[in-house]
Amino acid sequence: MQIIQKEIHLNPFPRGFHLITSQIISEIPEMRNIQQGLLHVFIQHTSASLSINENADPSVRRDFERSFNDIVRENQPYYEHDYEGSDDMPAHIKASMLGASLSIPVRGGKLNMGTWQGIYLCEHRNRGGSRHLVLTLMGI
Repeated sequence: MQIIQKEIHLNPFPRGFHLITSQIISEIPEMRNIQQGLLHVFIQHTSASLSINENADPSVRRDFERSFNDIVRENQPYYEHDYEGSDDMPAHIKASMLGASLSIPVRGGKLNMGTWQGIYLCEHRNRGGSRHLVLTLMGI
């Protein structure tokens, strides 16, 4: 069994849902040598998250952003944690809803996802800055 772990840095993205599948694949070329395994992706932040969803139609990502902004609104009078900006507490809530990690099967040197699935970086801040991911690849 091989275990490979890398920390990667993503350039800043604007607020929204962004496909990062190809960036992740390019950062871990060792995956080509794994016949059966698992790729674990972990984000080291509390105001951004990860998800797997539709990779073909960009309107899905825009609809996600609008829906999450409707579900978790900014400037709520009950937020105590408000000194980092009006987008900060909602970003923490959204990140908790979606999660900080993904586990994706690897088969034949490739991610074994569905045809229309892609990995999203979910940036919940207006100016979140660069984001750091830990990629852990395990397999034979």
